[in-house]
Amino acid sequence: MGNWVVNHWFSAVVLVLWLGLNVFLFAFAFLTFEKSDKYYYTREITGSSLAWARASARCLNFNSLLILLPVCRNLLSFLRGSCSCCRRTLRKQLDHNLTFHKLVAYMICLHTVIHIAAHLFNFERYNRSCKANDGSLAFTLSTLYPHENESPWLNPFPSPNMTVEHLTFTSIAGLTGVIITLALILMVTSATEFIRRCYFEVFWYTHHLFVIYFIGLVIHGIGGIVRGQTEDSMKKNPPSKCAQVYEKWGEHSHCTRPQFEGLPAESWKWVLAPVIFYIFERLLRFYRSQQKVVITKAILHPSKVLELQMNKCGFRMEVGQYIFVNCPSVSPLEWHPFTLTSAPEEPFFSIHIRAAGDWTETLIRAFEQQNSPMPRLEVDGPFGTASEDVFQYEVAMLVGAGIGVTPFASILKSIWYKFRHADHTLKTKTIYFYWICRDTGAFAWFNDLLACLEREMEECGKVGFLTYRLFLTGWDSDIAGHAALHFDKSTDIVTGLKQKTSFGRPMWDNEFSAVAAVHPRSVVGVFLCGPQTLAKSLRKCCNHYSSLDPRRVQFYFNKENF
Repeated sequence: MGNWVVNHWFSAVVLVLWLGLNVFLFAFAFLTFEKSDKYYYTREITGSSLAWARASARCLNFNSLLILLPVCRNLLSFLRGSCSCCRRTLRKQLDHNLTFHKLVAYMICLHTVIHIAAHLFNFERYNRSCKANDGSLAFTLSTLYPHENESPWLNPFPSPNMTVEHLTFTSIAGLTGVIITLALILMVTSATEFIRRCYFEVFWYTHHLFVIYFIGLVIHGIGGIVRGQTEDSMKKNPPSKCAQVYEKWGEHSHCTRPQFEGLPAESWKWVLAPVIFYIFERLLRFYRSQQKVVITKAILHPSKVLELQMNKCGFRMEVGQYIFVNCPSVSPLEWHPFTLTSAPEEPFFSIHIRAAGDWTETLIRAFEQQNSPMPRLEVDGPFGTASEDVFQYEVAMLVGAGIGVTPFASILKSIWYKFRHADHTLKTKTIYFYWICRDTGAFAWFNDLLACLEREMEECGKVGFLTYRLFLTGWDSDIAGHAALHFDKSTDIVTGLKQKTSFGRPMWDNEFSAVAAVHPRSVVGVFLCGPQTLAKSLRKCCNHYSSLDPRRVQFYFNKENF
């Protein structure tokens, strides 16, 4: 439980700080528009809904400032490299970038709902004031009209015959508000887990509506629908005195008609810096993607998995990193993330692509056509992930589900090279590797790698350095019976390796308790590339089997996030 307390305490501090800033900005803006004399006359028409609209707008601007930063991958990779000497707890916060991105998006949605609801009340009250014809202050303010160079108007409805719908779709604020809201709805609904997994193209295209969102946000406030009394007018005609004699404005009273001005657009001040930063990020990605990629080898593995080995000038990688790949002949705009399966020591970089959607299936078919030239690829990256920290731990538990084994292939290959070159700087003493697959064909992807590691460990006298377990979840009685019949053989009947394949899923409580018993005073890094359900189980075990005593065994959970 020790590391759970530390990690969650630090995450909680970041979360509380963010929530606190939202509360502060909301409260400050709310009180400003609810109490300030500048908006006294505006409140006579709108009531408290003015303050609700402006307070939510302030929080919308703040969260729009933050929403792009967690997806600036070059920034995160730079910070990860800069924090390599920092405490593990600080580095791990970078792995929560997508979680924070989602939280900020949810906050934007919340304040969007508040903002829309408040302005619907505002529009309805503006419209009602125009039609009142009861001699009230609200009606008087609604009937003010421009005179010479003055700007007295306060109510955006120029006529009692104008409807709320007409003003919504003819004003800058109303029209951009509708566009922003539609873009936001499409982005949020297409970002659900189901859409991202099954229809990635839909998610990819609709998420780029963020460009329309930010353009609309900047333009939204230009119309100046929300207005307040000018400073000069407040000095000459303070509402505390003149509001009581509004029927005599400009007659026998010292009070003249108040002058009003629209609020200046301020969204651009909030989002200018992050947008410029993000544009620079995209330009850097574009520059790197235009560098020539040479495909040196394409191998089709069982279970429809394509391995591509490539070269690119100036390409440098670390274990566990990933790249974005684009194939213009398949789709000129779509970029898909793939974990690198090669080691930094190899003279090429490689990825394994499993057929899991229209884009990947089309790409694999293109490489299957033997008489046609190989399609051109563009590559952006590499970018850092949690797996980069694997060699910072004395003991590592690597858990891969299906194609999720790819980051650990890179790690295992790098270990093989380190042993071949007698690298004494390797901090890691023991690795436990778990690979969970549905079908037997998947094990063929990295059989040769595991066989080489088995031989290398034996030759170096470090058989205990790597302990791996292979789990087959999709099996029938014929496979199990065949394996049982040949159980006494020196090699496994399914994989041909010395380690026997287990049927079913791992008993994680048993695995964690065994590791904790063997390494009672070690820091254990648990790395997963797999589904969220498995992540929950492993995170729970990490928290349960970590000792409250920081001098005893500690399990740190790390998950790949793209």
